[in-house]
Amino acid sequence: LPFRPAGAILDTVPPRPFMDFLRIYTIALGVAAVALAAVGLSRRKKRTSRDVELERRQFLDRIGRITDGNVLDVQEAPASGDRVSQLIIFQYEIAGVEYQCSQDVTYLRQWINLHSCRLGLPTSVKYDPQNPGNSMVISERWIGLR
Repeated sequence: LPFRPAGAILDTVPPRPFMDFLRIYTIALGVAAVALAAVGLSRRKKRTSRDVELERRQFLDRIGRITDGNVLDVQEAPASGDRVSQLIIFQYEIAGVEYQCSQDVTYLRQWINLHSCRLGLPTSVKYDPQNPGNSMVISERWIGLR
């Protein structure tokens, strides 16, 4: 090694052209990956309220516990556009707490006769043990109305 006095400027080696291309390709691949992810997220199917309700019913079908309750009322409520939602209003009690809930049964009409539902009709209610306010009286696989 040659002797260099203190404070001497060291010769710098210019970067090799291969390293420049590697950096450019890495940045280009990163930008392409971000663009691809953005396109994928923008084209993703939006979840409708009907899909969310279906997932909720399937969740309660899997983990729900059953208790006794009563139907309080059946109502038709205006929804978005020309659509009318049909609701079953019911009540039940868990650990001394009384819950009054409603369930949109518009898409479940083929499994029940809403005209036979009357005030005080006994029913079984399936509920989430972690969140007892999350409940239902009917799904595609289970009917609690008696």
